[in-house]
Amino acid sequence: MFKLDNTRQIFGQALAEYGAENKKVVVLTADVSSSVMTTFFAQKNPERFFNVGIAEAGMIDTAVGLALSGMVPFASTFAALLLRAAEQVRTCVAYANTNVKIVGSFAGLSDAKDGATHHSIMDLAVFRAMPHMTVIVPSDSIEARKMIPLIAEHEGPVYIRISRAEMPIIFDESHKVAIGRGITVRDGSDVTIIANGHLLSRALEAADQLGSKGIKARVVNMPTVKPLDMPLLRKCARETGAVVTAEEHSIIGGLGSAVAESISGEIPVPVKRVGVADKFTESSKDLDPLLDKYGMAVADIARAAQEAMKLK
Repeated sequence: MFKLDNTRQIFGQALAEYGAENKKVVVLTADVSSSVMTTFFAQKNPERFFNVGIAEAGMIDTAVGLALSGMVPFASTFAALLLRAAEQVRTCVAYANTNVKIVGSFAGLSDAKDGATHHSIMDLAVFRAMPHMTVIVPSDSIEARKMIPLIAEHEGPVYIRISRAEMPIIFDESHKVAIGRGITVRDGSDVTIIANGHLLSRALEAADQLGSKGIKARVVNMPTVKPLDMPLLRKCARETGAVVTAEEHSIIGGLGSAVAESISGEIPVPVKRVGVADKFTESSKDLDPLLDKYGMAVADIARAAQEAMKLK
């Protein structure tokens, strides 16, 4: 079993600490600072914190203006509510290649109790399709914290999603992160399971289940959905001959689509996608039952791995 950690709180604290060092960093929120944990930044750096009110589009446009003045803005609200500002992100951030960092908090199904309108199961598809946009999904609090300076120092638009729910701690302080790079967290020769976010811990558990059946599953952490780590993908496809993706997102347009699109054009091998099917989800007191109900259980990942292997 993995220990759990409050990723959004640690992300908020780390952003405040980094912002105290990098005076170019500014933080904006759309009247949800206590939820997305930008209150830490507001307390530590009040002169560089802006609450624009319930106006996501205005938040993005304000962030653009700050970026054009030489600042490094982090604009944060609920991931599902960022779709209200999709046009501003497309035109003023992505098209103009503006140096804005967008933080989608309460991502995936982690805002479980608020139901389908607050579940972000299409954010990766929307932002991944935008040219110039880098898309990041950390797999635990340590990875999220270590991504902050890399995102701030990366020139260009970035979207990062942060969970509301507590996440399993997978890595330790020796963990090295880099934008556009994945990492093999468990080796194996029969099938590769590529995951990120909450699903990485479940992928590791699925690998354990498969191991009890004599199946050696490789598990890869892929925190950058765009750009993908193509050298690692090619290596995994060649060496294991079958791939499974696991993500807390629709199977359309996210990590699974990105991997399938990339592999099919270079090293065609079977790819099975684990995630939310083409449907809206419902409310639940906790995240784990939702993940299980909508096809992201440990058993679902293990079954997908066996199905992919049969197609070799």
